[in-house]
Amino acid sequence: MKLTCDREKMLHTFQTVAAVVPTRSPKPILQNVKFEVSEDGGVLMGTDLEVGIRCRVSGIEVETPGTVILPVGRFGSILRESSDQTLLLESSDRKTRVVGQRSEFQLPTENPEEFPNVGSFTEEQYHELSGRLLRELVHRTVFATDNESSRYALGGVLVELAEEGITAVATDGRRLACQEGAGKSVGDHVSGDHMTIIPTKTMQLLERILGNNEDNIQLAARENDVLIKSGRATIYSRLVEGRYPKWRDVFPRREGMVKIELTTGPFHAAVRQAMIVTSEERRGVDFTFGSGKVVLSGHGAELGESRVELPIAYDETDIGITLDPRFLSEFLKVLDAEQTFTMELRDAESAAICNTEDGYSYVIMPLAREQ
Repeated sequence: MKLTCDREKMLHTFQTVAAVVPTRSPKPILQNVKFEVSEDGGVLMGTDLEVGIRCRVSGIEVETPGTVILPVGRFGSILRESSDQTLLLESSDRKTRVVGQRSEFQLPTENPEEFPNVGSFTEEQYHELSGRLLRELVHRTVFATDNESSRYALGGVLVELAEEGITAVATDGRRLACQEGAGKSVGDHVSGDHMTIIPTKTMQLLERILGNNEDNIQLAARENDVLIKSGRATIYSRLVEGRYPKWRDVFPRREGMVKIELTTGPFHAAVRQAMIVTSEERRGVDFTFGSGKVVLSGHGAELGESRVELPIAYDETDIGITLDPRFLSEFLKVLDAEQTFTMELRDAESAAICNTEDGYSYVIMPLAREQ
């Protein structure tokens, strides 16, 4: 194999693929990245056997096709530390040469045939949706997963696929995030009774790869795994085992709930101020809505107290609830500061629901009010 690559473009793609490479493994070959080069271009591959990724590399000129195993630590360091615009890569059975304008490195190589296969996307049944929507689905739900719970199914995002739509849900038992969006089924690809729970790690990788990608994405959910293909990458992931909770039952009855419209930026600023005096032992912030304002009160014992007021368009009877401000802040963080949302409340003992006009819902369980 022999080629010339644009160092910056190679570095960007290499770091993306290296994100799935394990730092320790009983199979040392997995601590590398496989680089497969043909006359049409090059593809970098990485896997930990649970998650795998194939990523197309741009900015390369191929002289001789071939395949090489690249050590993540050393080759990644060469790409980061070099100041050259382009690098020459040349590999034989024994070594790989990386040559810059004033530098040269020789790295030992391993047998590419020992590297597990990371399959490409060849599915005929899948969902197609915009990359921007999929990124938003991930961004607005993945933070609410729970990787430390004994309930293993909570360590992933549930994806439900209908004929004309897609729904993503995440919960840790104390709050729940749900985002709906448009998606087109190809080949009668729907969830049915099958649960597609994609691991948190995979969803975080997906968010990183998509960026501001506007291209259409293909998502194929199978019995035990999922394949997701974007314009430049394909991700393979095993699914989380277990039964997901009946998440629709988490939403309280809407009858009799008070609806309060809020603007994200100012409300988030008030929440951040009120939570300054909270602690792990006393996490709650009291929210009292009424008389054209919301009053946020934090009580941190030895840390002091806080009281923050924010004018709002609600003049009805006072209604109060105690919430964990961290959970509220994480919801507000994924919205644009200018965006408005509706908070629905019944009383201090019922869950609060936050809704946006673009299909996003967030449920927060209340805390007991401090006496």
